[in-house]
Amino acid sequence: MPKMKTKSGAKKRFKMTASGRVKSGVAGKRHRLLNHSGDYIRQNRGTKVLSKGDENLVKWYMPYNR
Repeated sequence: MPKMKTKSGAKKRFKMTASGRVKSGVAGKRHRLLNHSGDYIRQNRGTKVLSKGDENLVKWYMPYNR
C-alpha cells in the first residue's frame, strides 16, 4: 500500500504536544492591532491548544505526526 500524503499547509501551521494534542498559532495577530485592546493582544500571545473537533481534522491531515 502506498504512503499517505501529509497536507503541506498543515505541517507548516501545527505542532503536536507530548501528550498528543495539537497546538497552533493564534489568529488575529497579524495586522489592525490598533483596533484590538491590550487585553486581547496579551491573551493571544504565543500558541493555543486546539479543540477536540479541530484536533481530529488536523490529525487526519498529518497521518505520520503522532
